[in-house]
Amino acid sequence: MIAWRGRLTNLPATRTGKNRGGLSYAAMLLARVCLAALTVSAAGCGYHVAGTSSALPKNIHTIAVPALENKTTSYRIEQRLTAATIHEFVIKTPYKIVSDPANGDAVLRGKVISVEAVPLLYSSTTTANPTTSRATTMLVIVKCEVSLEDRATGKILYHTDNFLFRNEYEISTDVASFFEEADPALDRLAQDFAARLVAAVTENY
Repeated sequence: MIAWRGRLTNLPATRTGKNRGGLSYAAMLLARVCLAALTVSAAGCGYHVAGTSSALPKNIHTIAVPALENKTTSYRIEQRLTAATIHEFVIKTPYKIVSDPANGDAVLRGKVISVEAVPLLYSSTTTANPTTSRATTMLVIVKCEVSLEDRATGKILYHTDNFLFRNEYEISTDVASFFEEADPALDRLAQDFAARLVAAVTENY
């Protein structure tokens, strides 16, 4: 759910499944990220320019990152978070990233359980009517369930049902528009979320 000052903000439900060409959203997200990663990596799709230390077992070389599940009413937020997570793995870790769980040494799965937005700062919307205001800065809290499984052994390498991401963002639109992907701050949120998630998964094993 999305909570805003104690109220639920109903937004269009997320879409899942495949596009008309038969590709899953996870595969499309991975393709887009790989194209972007070509500008920073000469080693090919899914590899970081330089190796990064990781606490994961040495037999893990390829990590499958299927699309996160969205249990909220925030439209497509799982696609933004999935794309950002894939991008973070590509540029910050030595692992190859794929979308199909069958092709990974390990599989990262996640569910977006809730998103909460708490307005912190307000500004008047017009000089003619200074009593009317809107939120300009808000605290965003994203709660997820995350697990990383070693496919060969079935061992859970990382799991939490209470992965919490908190950060403050200046917004240029109202709260509803922010979660409808109309605000650039949503991109920053996705990037920050991905950085925290990848660090937690790779460093806390």
